[in-house]
Amino acid sequence: MILRKEALVIGLSRSMIWIPLLCCAALALPLTANAAHHKRHHKATAKEVDLIARAIASATDQEPLLASSAVLVLDEQSNDILMSKNASQVQPMASITKLMTALVVLEADQPMDEMLEITEADEHLDKPTFSRLHRGTLLTRAELLHLALMASENRAAHALARNYPGGLAACIAAMNAKAEALGMFSTRYVEPTGLSPQNVASPEDLSKLVVVASNNETLQAYSTDEKFAVPLGRHLIEFHTTDRLVAHTDWHIVLQKTGYIAEAGKCLVMKAIIESRSIVIVLMNSNGAQTRLVDAQRIKSWLDAKALKLTGNTVASTT
Repeated sequence: MILRKEALVIGLSRSMIWIPLLCCAALALPLTANAAHHKRHHKATAKEVDLIARAIASATDQEPLLASSAVLVLDEQSNDILMSKNASQVQPMASITKLMTALVVLEADQPMDEMLEITEADEHLDKPTFSRLHRGTLLTRAELLHLALMASENRAAHALARNYPGGLAACIAAMNAKAEALGMFSTRYVEPTGLSPQNVASPEDLSKLVVVASNNETLQAYSTDEKFAVPLGRHLIEFHTTDRLVAHTDWHIVLQKTGYIAEAGKCLVMKAIIESRSIVIVLMNSNGAQTRLVDAQRIKSWLDAKALKLTGNTVASTT
């Protein structure tokens, strides 16, 4: 298992190779490609900021109404269920799959600095998706893991599974075995990216995965990074997180993963420190571009408001 210090060493050693090319890369990058890059990885829009601001402003100590069709909010320390909505309902999990892919890859304890190649097999997945990892791309196992978790890169996740000891089938078998070992009895994996709607789980099951995965320092660091650059061709190309909440200063997110395919809707799992408690949040099948993020903010603001009311009542009772 690679720790943060080891990951930093790998990243630094790769970066040293590309320092001489950095300035040239910035000048050589075509304007059209640069524009497309910024379009795909734009900052939070005014609408997104407004939706989250409204969720904060409207918070009360009453349980909020959420857009996600299946929800579980769990206090990890006490194991108390703070909120539950269709929590046992089994449905497609989309790219939440990559959290299990990453976990079994790390547990296989393969060299994280080993160079892996993106091949034709990584291009032909269950659904057509955009990727900047073209055939022939060479990256370390650590870099692919970073991209799979932070940017939800499908080809990165598939290449990791394909290079698992025993190959792709062995990786999928390990994912299902790990799920069973964790008591995730309604969970099933058929591939490592989440593009197949046959990858299914319930919020109850996914909460167990989040608890275990959040104890791994590498999964913590990679999943909550805001951006990460890797060498592609002659350029350093920057990738960005799929979860804009990690950049919000009022959030302390320990681990997160987003997911989306049409059959699953928008999904989000995370562990965050809220009012000094480790809170696990699972949101599945949320409709609308920003609803999962707003739902997460509603939950946090609700817990903040409950804590504030409790504190006020405690102070009042002692005066």
